Amino acid sequence: MTIAVLALQGAFAEHEKILNALKIDTFQIRTKADAEREFDGLILPGGESTTIGKLLKDLEIFDVLKRKIENGLPVFGTCAGLILLAKDVVNDNRKYFDVMDIKAHRNAYGRQLGSFEAISTFGNIDNVPMVFIRAPFIESAGEGVEILSVVENRIVAARQKNILVTAFHPELLPDYTAIHQYFIDNIIKK
Repeated sequence: MTIAVLALQGAFAEHEKILNALKIDTFQIRTKADAEREFDGLILPGGESTTIGKLLKDLEIFDVLKRKIENGLPVFGTCAGLILLAKDVVNDNRKYFDVMDIKAHRNAYGRQLGSFEAISTFGNIDNVPMVFIRAPFIESAGEGVEILSVVENRIVAARQKNILVTAFHPELLPDYTAIHQYFIDNIIKK
């Protein structure tokens, strides 16, 4: 199994460390040729969604990945990755991959000073540590979207078919692999 990590901006190296800890082959997507390779899953990291979205298009990676995701490639988006995958973003008129039936609220908790940590459930996993940094949340979810986690009455994790998203950053807890393992077991291997 090989999981690619989009490495244009953001917390991509942290995702790679988690995948390495799980003994999963991984490589970085930085060019169109990288995106055209064969792989079993994709991680879209946290970072700045507008910057990542612009680089995806400027580097001609966007169309390749969009086609793969629409054709069923398992994808896991954290924070900015959630925004890139959402069909609608409340406070941003830009469209990115537009593949998951959710309405996201960008930078929902305010600026960097509004960052926080929480512990909650994620699907059937209890006591999940969550790090939120200038995080979005999911304002609403359409039919076929399974809500996996709610913090402070806001949806912070969900899945739909081949797509998993979290508003929090599981990659920032280097010894915590449960969310990445969930992606492997419930999205890729499903």
